[in-house]
Amino acid sequence: MLLAICLPVSGAFRASVVKMDITPKTAQWLMGYGPRTSTGVHDPIFHRIVAMDDGKTQFYLIASDLCLFSPGFYDEATERLRRDLGIERRTVWWSVTHTHSAPEVGPPGLYKALLGRSDHEWNREYAATVTDALVEGVKVARAKLEPAHVGIGVGISMANINRRAKDVDGSVSLGLNPDGPTDRQMGIIRLDRPDGSPIGVVVNYAMHGTVLGPSNLDISGDAPGTVSAYLEQKIGAPVLYVNGAAGNLAPIYSVYPDAESGHLSQFRVLIGDRLLEALRSLSATSTDVTLWTGETIVETPRRAGLIWPEELSAFSHEGQKPMMRLPIRFLKIGETIIWSAPLELFCEIGIAIRNRSPFTHTFYFGYTGGWLGYLPTKDGFEEGGYEPKTSPFTERAEQDLLANVTTYIQGLKP
Repeated sequence: MLLAICLPVSGAFRASVVKMDITPKTAQWLMGYGPRTSTGVHDPIFHRIVAMDDGKTQFYLIASDLCLFSPGFYDEATERLRRDLGIERRTVWWSVTHTHSAPEVGPPGLYKALLGRSDHEWNREYAATVTDALVEGVKVARAKLEPAHVGIGVGISMANINRRAKDVDGSVSLGLNPDGPTDRQMGIIRLDRPDGSPIGVVVNYAMHGTVLGPSNLDISGDAPGTVSAYLEQKIGAPVLYVNGAAGNLAPIYSVYPDAESGHLSQFRVLIGDRLLEALRSLSATSTDVTLWTGETIVETPRRAGLIWPEELSAFSHEGQKPMMRLPIRFLKIGETIIWSAPLELFCEIGIAIRNRSPFTHTFYFGYTGGWLGYLPTKDGFEEGGYEPKTSPFTERAEQDLLANVTTYIQGLKP
């Protein structure tokens, strides 16, 4: 299934896509489960960077094979981009694929406050390597900008499944729930040269990077990395995997001890081949494209009793009723609106916002600009389970986010 809008671009529109290897050369603490140290590398990990320029606005999207990092670490990296390259934070979206088999990066931030899993010292040398590669990659991407055509559409993949398993007593635990809500939409952005050769592709699909479980000690991009590598071989250009509202979505094969038993290679079919099918029906032709970026702050109550990290004071404020401050960012490309947040969002919220959007295509880029934890639905909070238990939010969060983001998006249409 494919629904597409093809945006022909004039000579003013340019784009580029680059890859930067961030595979560590030494053992690292891995992020995503309990504390554990890597013993090898199953597959290399990368920054994949898209640059787009409409003649007035430059925009950068980075998809990194990492699990998560603090919003403070994102702010530090984007401040360096501003200082070294003159690029403003609002035009840089740094997303992670959410693989649970990649190194920790930067200070623990909210991860320690919510999950208490970061008693060891974080590796400043590797964090610097990641930041250096990011800055260099953005610099290279800017230098490589070339005339481009863009096509935007959607496809379908059945690779994910709801992971909130329910028992007869009503309790919820991490597992597989084939009756639970899911979001199978793949958002697709393709960038081609005027002669039709590919510059790169962005695929947006909601799914935890947890094919490999806690007993795996090899560094890996997990399913997102496997899909990107496969598509790059088929297409001949870099492919960014940008996660979506995956807070309650798992891969259909989850938490296996190794890649073979976890059927990791099958995601090349489950997602990769589905994307290739969609691309065959999605062309990029030429017209004018305008890039527009925006931002809003959504305030919603903070969970009672949570000790907030001092270094993240910009994302919460104290008072009689402590409040979270969520930075929500927007990118408009023609008749497509993309919004992003530093969240593990439940898929029902992403779907609800998409259904209320007046745009032809509405995509949500999750795990972008850092990580501020799970944001479940009101029903999810009432049901309980891992995500609500570890969330910094309250049951009001769904209502506050849904109302604010929907109003903002609807206000962009005349």
